Amino acid sequence: MSGAVTRATLPAMTHLPPPAEELRLLDAELRQLDARRAQLLTRRAWLVAALRQTAQPSRPWAQPRTPSAGAPRPEAAAPSVQNVLLVLGGVLLTLAAAVFTLVSWGHMGITGRALVLGAVTLTALAVPVPLLGRGLRSTAEAVAGLGLALTVLDAYALHAAALAGTDGTGYAAAATAALAAVWAAYGLLPVTAALRLPLPAAVAAAQFPLLLGVLAAGAEPSVIAAALLVTAGLDTVVALRVRGASVRIATVVGAYATGGCGVLVAGWLSWTADGPGAASRAGALLLLAAGIALAAAWRGTGAAHSLGLSIASGLLAVGAAGAVPRTVVPSAWVVPVHLALGVALSAVLRAGRLPRAVRHGGVWASAAVQGLALLWTLPVLALVVLGPAGWLGRVWSGAPSDARAAVAVDAPWPPDAATAPVVLLVVAAVLARVVRVEQWRARARLGALGLLWAAALLLPAVLTVPYAAGAAVLAVLTAAALYTARTAWAEARITALVLALVTAVDLTLVSLASRSATLIVLSVLTALLAAFSWRTELAFCTAPAALVYAAALASAAGAAADWPPARTALLVLAVPAAAALLAARPAEPRTVVAVEITAAATGLLAVGLAATDPPLLAVVLALCGVIAAGTALRPGRRPVGYAATALFVLAAWVRLAAWDVSAPEAYTLPVTVPALLVGALRRRRDPRVTSWTAYGAGLAATLLPSLVAAWGDPHWTRPLLLGAAALAVTLLGARHHLKAPLVLGGAVLTLVTLHELAPYVVQVTGALPRWAPPALAGLLLLALGATYEQRLRDVRRVREVLGRMS
Repeated sequence: MSGAVTRATLPAMTHLPPPAEELRLLDAELRQLDARRAQLLTRRAWLVAALRQTAQPSRPWAQPRTPSAGAPRPEAAAPSVQNVLLVLGGVLLTLAAAVFTLVSWGHMGITGRALVLGAVTLTALAVPVPLLGRGLRSTAEAVAGLGLALTVLDAYALHAAALAGTDGTGYAAAATAALAAVWAAYGLLPVTAALRLPLPAAVAAAQFPLLLGVLAAGAEPSVIAAALLVTAGLDTVVALRVRGASVRIATVVGAYATGGCGVLVAGWLSWTADGPGAASRAGALLLLAAGIALAAAWRGTGAAHSLGLSIASGLLAVGAAGAVPRTVVPSAWVVPVHLALGVALSAVLRAGRLPRAVRHGGVWASAAVQGLALLWTLPVLALVVLGPAGWLGRVWSGAPSDARAAVAVDAPWPPDAATAPVVLLVVAAVLARVVRVEQWRARARLGALGLLWAAALLLPAVLTVPYAAGAAVLAVLTAAALYTARTAWAEARITALVLALVTAVDLTLVSLASRSATLIVLSVLTALLAAFSWRTELAFCTAPAALVYAAALASAAGAAADWPPARTALLVLAVPAAAALLAARPAEPRTVVAVEITAAATGLLAVGLAATDPPLLAVVLALCGVIAAGTALRPGRRPVGYAATALFVLAAWVRLAAWDVSAPEAYTLPVTVPALLVGALRRRRDPRVTSWTAYGAGLAATLLPSLVAAWGDPHWTRPLLLGAAALAVTLLGARHHLKAPLVLGGAVLTLVTLHELAPYVVQVTGALPRWAPPALAGLLLLALGATYEQRLRDVRRVREVLGRMS
């Protein structure tokens, strides 16, 4: 170790350096050690690299290969190539055998044909045995496939050579049954049990014997459907008992194919059945299909698969149970009968001890039946809700005879709509009582509420009650929905409010048929919505709705009194006035904003109604300005004052236009005077405000339009008055050191002066010789050039003076 470290560790020494000095020495030693270590590592790396370079020439095989020099990567694995080759070979041999059977068959006798086909078929079926013994399973599968194809050709050849007179369909049924049996036996032999092709092929062939047999016998469609469903049932049994994946897949595919076809045929028979007998046969077929699906769901292994089969089973059971009643009950009750069966299905499955998937599938099937029943009611509900809009083109044309005629204005009434309220009430009861899951309970209650509203909405039209009674029912329904929105649980308030507003709109449209009904309904709805807007959380929606109905009532009252639209506008103005008073009361902020927006909209309606009468339009604009000015007095609504000013100005302009006043000063001075007063008050409160901000807009509003008018005015009065006003403005700007009056007044005064002197300048110019204007211009330029420096000094002084002005 270094001397410093040695001295620090020897207690016998009498002389020790100070701690700071010793720490410095230690750091120096450590830096030297790090430098030496770095040098040694660098030398070691150089030596390793030199040794590697020396060893490379003597071991060329050790040199690393670059990726480009490596062996090419195979694009296909060996098993894939093998399978492709085997499949192609089997296909080619099968095609060759088919060509031999179809083309070259006629050149040989019966014995030769039998010997050739039998020998080739037996050979193809026997060769897989030794191949399996040697472990060549893929080759054995290919040869076995060839053998199975040859058996099909054998069957065809047998029919063509020896049994040509038999029925083709019946022979096909027997042939497919025989082939299925032969292939199944071949696949179950101990020596060929390892083959995966024969058993699925046997399952595929087994799908046709029953179907082809009944077709050959000329059976009825019900027998054909039964054959398909029996085949599907057998497939289901096999699928539930076998363990092989390939056989199970084949049976499942066959079951779905034949079962689906059987269900389609049975459903068509049930739909077209003209009596209980035919319907019962179709129902039995559907019940058989339901039983097959239920058995598969009961014994199924996959949860999703079992659930789907359970749903299908439930739907088929409902269809089967409703087949006979559909031919007996009136057509209007067909949907309610099926709905009752769907509800009963859910109750039965809930009561029994069934697997979870089966119970859930039954519940979903019941829900599907109820959903389909609700879809059946949608056309009737849409007609009741949207049909009254037809009165918009027939306002006050006369009250209809009953509630049905009030809603079916331009569309025919559906023939089977009498039981639509029953369907809605049943589904509402199911939602309210059956759904017990916590996460679905609130949604179910909302759905029940909506369905009850729909049923109540349909009842007047379905029962064809008198027109007045139907309108009264709608009014009561609106009040009930509003009450529910005010007292119900939180999730239902918005739903009930929407239903109430929809009912109110429907009632309003229905009331358009009669003048008295319109006035009564609008009055009732206005009062009703206003009452429910008092101290409620939903006032942000009901209060604006009340104002809208109040505006509609005012418009209808004016129309009923045969007032012109402009005069009716005065009645409509009462609505924004009342809204301004209501908005001044303490309330929820969003309610206040909604009321103010509605007031503005009704004010625009009043302006639109009065647009055809300028004098009344001026009054309406002025009254709107008063309402806006009153609103601007409230805290937080100061900007509305600008709107009030604009309304007052517009009112004055409309009034002047009505008096045929064409002088622009009559329109601009009402703007200039208030603007200048406001500017003066603002500068008094805040001296930092510039004169352009305070007075620029007000002065420009009058001076500029008057200047344009003066330039086109042949008389002297307007230019004289405008020049005097501009001179006064300029002097005031100079007196108070205000830039805006000085610049605007001076500019207008200069332009007015030039306009007035222009004729004289033209006369003088015409009297002078032609050389005089250029000479005068030259003298002017010489004078300007001679005094250029003095002029610059004067301009600089004027700019400094203007800069000191505000």
